[in-house]
Amino acid sequence: MTIHLIKLSVGPDSLAELADWQVQRLKELRRKDQKPELMHITRQTPKRADELLNGGSIYWVIKGWICVRQCLLELRPMMREGMPHCGLVYDKKLVRVRPRPRRPFQGWRYFDPRDAPPDIIKGAADEEMPDDMRRELTLLGLL
Repeated sequence: MTIHLIKLSVGPDSLAELADWQVQRLKELRRKDQKPELMHITRQTPKRADELLNGGSIYWVIKGWICVRQCLLELRPMMREGMPHCGLVYDKKLVRVRPRPRRPFQGWRYFDPRDAPPDIIKGAADEEMPDDMRRELTLLGLL
């Protein structure tokens, strides 16, 4: 069985800002001759690792909307200041999903695939629609 994670993206105000931040992070790692990978470090290690790494993704909530996901690649145990942490390593590819409102929460949560919004399909009529318009149409029940 597959399970996902959901996490607030703190800082970026849009999907474009998140994408830019990630590109800059990868460039910075390359400049420092470090492995160019995207990782979110968290204090708690997910207990359902097998389910997460069986096709699971991390869904990002930006400004109250679930709008994108990235496939989870690894849960890396690590130490920070003598305390155990977990590095959530995820794919560089951003997969846009149909926007869905989500209230704020702390940390990460498991996210059942039945509750996950569907991906926006390549070639769909609304694929290039601006995010603001997509959210408004979603609120109106038209998407």
